[in-house]
Amino acid sequence: MAPRPNWKGYLKLSLVSCSVALYSATSTSQRIRFNIINKKTGNRVHNQVVDAETEEPVEQEDRVKGYQIEKGEYVLVDDEELDEVALESTHTIDIESFVPRAEIDERYKDSPYYIAPTDEVGQEAFIVIREAMREKKMVGLGRVVLYRRERILMLEPFDKGLLATSLRYGYEVRDANPYFEDIPDVALPKEMRQLASHILDTKAGHFDPSTFEDRYENALIELLKSKQAGLPAPKETAKKPTARVINLMDALRRSVATESGATKAAAKRSSARPAPRRARAATRRTGTRRAG
Repeated sequence: MAPRPNWKGYLKLSLVSCSVALYSATSTSQRIRFNIINKKTGNRVHNQVVDAETEEPVEQEDRVKGYQIEKGEYVLVDDEELDEVALESTHTIDIESFVPRAEIDERYKDSPYYIAPTDEVGQEAFIVIREAMREKKMVGLGRVVLYRRERILMLEPFDKGLLATSLRYGYEVRDANPYFEDIPDVALPKEMRQLASHILDTKAGHFDPSTFEDRYENALIELLKSKQAGLPAPKETAKKPTARVINLMDALRRSVATESGATKAAAKRSSARPAPRRARAATRRTGTRRAG
């Protein structure tokens, strides 16, 4: 089944344009979700909208959006009024500018989307736009209307298509200073920096998302399997909190010794592994031919 696009329209760069579709690049549909059940009857529970004061159910036709200006006082807004002020989608992502990728603060990144051409006629124009960005090592900035709201998109080459990431507006990103202002500026001893750097080197690797396990999701699966089989729920053994660091230099030295020992042990295990059966068999066959 072909993925369903969130938006369809045109990607435009100056006088070059092509028809494209925008798809959500992430999904949470595979996560375990629970229904609310009535313990007494075993039936599902339906949420009901009720008046906060009278506690009487409110029918759909009587519901209206309201913005609170004071406690208990609201400005009411109808859906028709919202439609009137909603930005009309032009069905075009017009790339307005290009900027170095490094200039975009990671905090502004919101939701990722894939952009792909929707017909063969526009594929060449799409590829031209993609390769121009790839060659210049720059990302494009454009606008699109999604779900009534205008979004800023960061466009960058990704595989054979484009990765579009919606960006947050400036008022949505909190200033970091109130959170970090109490952290003092400390001149660290050279040995301390070297020890910490060594620990980082021993743990260096490459990012591989397949190595990250959703342990909570797996625990939920085991819990549901056990309950379905009529078995008691499995219990995780709580880990004891680590001791508080009293002397940072000593802790770093012990960490270096521990990591170095683990690295040597892993290397020793790897070198001690027997050769695969196929390799041994090939060696025997080669030796036989030589003997003949």
